Amino acid sequence: MGARRGENQRNYLSDALALLHGWTRDGRQIQRTLHLDDCQHATLTEHMKVVSDALQLRPEIRRFDGYTYIRVRGDAAGLSASAVALAARIEDLYGRITSAQSR
Repeated sequence: MGARRGENQRNYLSDALALLHGWTRDGRQIQRTLHLDDCQHATLTEHMKVVSDALQLRPEIRRFDGYTYIRVRGDAAGLSASAVALAARIEDLYGRITSAQSR
């Protein structure tokens, strides 16, 4: 029964990740590239730090040529619920930041 539960957990996480626009999975990690200006990048990373601290995750964030690259690693068992939760929160922050500055 434990194996079935683990399998359902993986399916649930894959399904949840599929609902997040632009996120791709590569093994135990997920990643996203965002087109942001410097001010938007700074705002996003500031808010991401609060969320990632709460989830006890350390996403990799890189800035290059007008793009912000984000990578979130899962745990030793694979993609984690916390990693997908962080991705969902990043998507929410991204939407808020870009829509607020376009007004």
